[in-house]
Amino acid sequence: MKTEKIQLTEEFQIPAIELYDAWLNSKKHEAFTGGGAASFKNSTNSKFSAWDGYIEGEILELEKGKRILHSWRTTEFPESAENSLLELVLEDNKPGCKLTINHWNIPEGQGNEYKQGWIDFYFKPMKKYFNKNHVK
Repeated sequence: MKTEKIQLTEEFQIPAIELYDAWLNSKKHEAFTGGGAASFKNSTNSKFSAWDGYIEGEILELEKGKRILHSWRTTEFPESAENSLLELVLEDNKPGCKLTINHWNIPEGQGNEYKQGWIDFYFKPMKKYFNKNHVK
């Protein structure tokens, strides 16, 4: 099966470690997406889900405050499709951090949909959440 890859970058007004910790915290993940239930553990080889089970996968590698790599799939993946891989790279910069999402092994024809999904269902609500809830 042919696959696609996408990359997106966004800046947030919080330190990288705060975004890293929030991503791996079930309650904070739910809050910053404004979406459905999420289940995360801050440990490798642990399964996770987000958006009421629409997204699921396994955390493969963690570099505290810098990088998260996990397998990732949605209920829209064809059954025969392998999991995609999602890498979050965090870099501190003043006055906050830069988040780069590298997402590959996406089933052909779905890349643009997920690219827009990252913007609409993650980046936009994350900016709103972190700007409102970050105490300087």
